[in-house]
Amino acid sequence: MIQNKLLLLDCDSTLSAIEGIDELARLRGAATFAAVESMTRAAMEGGLAMEEIFARRLELIQPRLDEVEAVGALYIAQIEPTALSALHEIRKAGWTPIIVSGGFTQAIRPLATHLEIARVEAVTLEFDARGLFTGFAADSPTARSRGKNEVAQRLKQEFSPHKTVMVGDGASDLEVQGDVDFVVGFGGYAVREKVKLGADAFINRLSELPTLLQKWS
Repeated sequence: MIQNKLLLLDCDSTLSAIEGIDELARLRGAATFAAVESMTRAAMEGGLAMEEIFARRLELIQPRLDEVEAVGALYIAQIEPTALSALHEIRKAGWTPIIVSGGFTQAIRPLATHLEIARVEAVTLEFDARGLFTGFAADSPTARSRGKNEVAQRLKQEFSPHKTVMVGDGASDLEVQGDVDFVVGFGGYAVREKVKLGADAFINRLSELPTLLQKWS
């Protein structure tokens, strides 16, 4: 009997080449993009706590719903080239993929559907009837430091998996060590030295993942 195993996947710069928040910032001009991109990079490298920058970036951008949906299409257009085939193999081996991201649910959901991933744990943005930004769900764990740890703990209670593995490019993914069995650093789009040195394994393409997971099954 194949035992259930959880594969927790970051989205930005892992399942897709882009950082969704940076693409939204790009729409507001060079100065806003530079400010937001700098904050995003600092958080991904572990230099800033996520809660220090999460609301600040959104307040700068004031994204509209149609812009967030456009980023959703861009996620698919910039999908990691081996993601679909890798996930097909991974599912056959008994792993359940779940996206765990500090990105935005409305943007990530289309990519999840494309990848046949049923569960998305991300941050839900809030908009008024005109599609104007009003805030984000305050109960979103991944909007703060160690939020992915909270999600991992909850999912383990829910699924009682035989193994749990986190895959991602950033410091928030590395933080999940201790709450999952293994952390796999991903360097296909951004190689962060802290993640490369600290992860249990490091890959540059998702096609490397099925063989790696087989060792840990």
